[in-house]
Amino acid sequence: MNKIKNTLIAIVLFIVVISCGSKKAESANAEDYGTPDESADPVAALDPVAQGESLVKASDCKTCHHPTNKIIGPSHTDVAKKYDFTQASVTLLATKIVSGGSGVWGEIPMTPHPDITQADAEKMARYVLSLDGEKEH
Repeated sequence: MNKIKNTLIAIVLFIVVISCGSKKAESANAEDYGTPDESADPVAALDPVAQGESLVKASDCKTCHHPTNKIIGPSHTDVAKKYDFTQASVTLLATKIVSGGSGVWGEIPMTPHPDITQADAEKMARYVLSLDGEKEH
């Protein structure tokens, strides 16, 4: 039984790794985050939450995450509900975005994104943490 479970986990992990960089897999998800609007309000360009939203929309996050529904990983709103909107949570989640992680939301690990800077990952984390309406404190 354990051998079957381990084989199934390996297959799921293989599919996750293959799909995370696939444009075809991205388009299969139900919600389109759209593309960042370059003509947006210049004040919003100074807001790290707005910058984070643009970074999330331009990334492959939607391959595994949805704003409100669980796909492969938790919904962004569920992440916001789990963590307080503090600098410590921003740093923790940004590190997980860059380095990957596992065990918090189940057995399927989050793929690392080493091409995202820590500063951009922190903006992305701020956006995600804002989705439950909580303000940073």
